[in-house]
Amino acid sequence: MNKIKTKIRRVSYKIKHNYLSMNNIVLVAAVGCCLLWAFGAISSMSRNWELAEKVMNREREKSLLELEVDTLELENTYFQTEEYQELAVRKQQNKKLPGETLIYLPPNSDEALHKYDHEVEDIDETIMQDERSNFEQWIAFLFGM
Repeated sequence: MNKIKTKIRRVSYKIKHNYLSMNNIVLVAAVGCCLLWAFGAISSMSRNWELAEKVMNREREKSLLELEVDTLELENTYFQTEEYQELAVRKQQNKKLPGETLIYLPPNSDEALHKYDHEVEDIDETIMQDERSNFEQWIAFLFGM
């Protein structure tokens, strides 16, 4: 039993005099303060970042809503003009001014709809036919060959 007590006393003596000295306590306290300060700085920076993002998003929403309001105001002023009212009457009631004639055109045929399709295919083929290496293409581009 005495051996255990002496070992415990030796260990407690070493701990008190080697690890719990004033220098070690001050060092641990300084490191702890630095860690707390760094954690506080990082957390406040991340919070500021999040708040700045929220402000930017709200400003974007505000500018978008202002644009929508301006657009609607312009549409309202346009709808009140005589030009729009005349066009609306012509469209809805098939009215015409004296001296005008209404012409009803048939729908476009497939040939008319696909008239320019073959020209696009020819352009794509000419673009794809360049079989020079990348280096040769750069030389041709830079020196105009």
